[in-house]
Amino acid sequence: MRPKKRHVLLLWMLVCSGMTEAIEPISTSIAVGMAAALTGFLASYQNIFYYFHECCRPEWISFNRTGLEADLERKLFGQHIASRIILKAVNGFMSNENPKKPLVLSLHGWTGTGKNFVSQLIAENIYKEGMDSSFVHVFTAELHFPHASHFETYKTQLQQWIKGNVTNCAHSMFIFDEMDKMQPGLIDSIKPYLDYYDKLDGVSYRKAIFIFLSNAGGESIIQTVLDFWKEGKDREELELRDLETQLSLSVFNTKKSGLWHTSLIDKNLVDFFVPFLPLEYRHVVQCAMAEMKARGVRPDHSVAEQVASDLVYFPKAERVFAVKGCKTLESKLDYYT
Repeated sequence: MRPKKRHVLLLWMLVCSGMTEAIEPISTSIAVGMAAALTGFLASYQNIFYYFHECCRPEWISFNRTGLEADLERKLFGQHIASRIILKAVNGFMSNENPKKPLVLSLHGWTGTGKNFVSQLIAENIYKEGMDSSFVHVFTAELHFPHASHFETYKTQLQQWIKGNVTNCAHSMFIFDEMDKMQPGLIDSIKPYLDYYDKLDGVSYRKAIFIFLSNAGGESIIQTVLDFWKEGKDREELELRDLETQLSLSVFNTKKSGLWHTSLIDKNLVDFFVPFLPLEYRHVVQCAMAEMKARGVRPDHSVAEQVASDLVYFPKAERVFAVKGCKTLESKLDYYT
């Protein structure tokens, strides 16, 4: 017998008139009081369960716009375009009670520019458990899809994983890392889930979030930023329109990219191509200062500059942009602190 049915039977036994006729008035009052207490306990038990166990409910999934805005402003450096797009895109999507399709973001840029970090910030400001949430799912090409010979199996598995998780929670997030290493055509297997369908086999995917992370298109971003710098223009003058068209074309035509000739781009299912700009020396210093603060250490600007100076920059003569961005900062700081 199910627990709920046992509780209902117990309540019925306590308050059933046939069983209370032989009981004195004071005993009847006790029985009725016990029944009321048990009813209250069952209601509170359900609330306690939701409190301690992550569920697909507002207690565990609730967008914090102010928190995301503050995190992007204080923790992400040198990415004025990405910060603006991410905040508007996520806020607009999460504020819409009935979106027409899932939110699909494609983040592009050289290594160490903040793509993974931004994904983490988004998760932390939607899910109470952040990246540890059971509703946040991360796929990496080399770990989950390593063998070209298993292409058809991967397509089926990917569809099943996404369908199963969205069935479990409509507000699921899927992060695909290393898209530039994924087999071309594989991501097209989930194209129907990203399209403008109300439901597919009884499942609605409209409240899910899909984020693709890739180095593909990084060269075109770097070239545009470098041209801006050579012309003496301020980095902050760069707008999305200066990069988006060239970026999407570059990604679509990169043969080794998981987004090569994908229908997701061809059918305009990617909501935003988000460019992450190469980081300058000053941004690396900011990263180092932030990392020291995160470690509970008093930020030391001289140490931050030492760390930043140790990195490799390009072009070689001018040393403007960090080759690896802020990616190796943690190990560098371990050496200096």
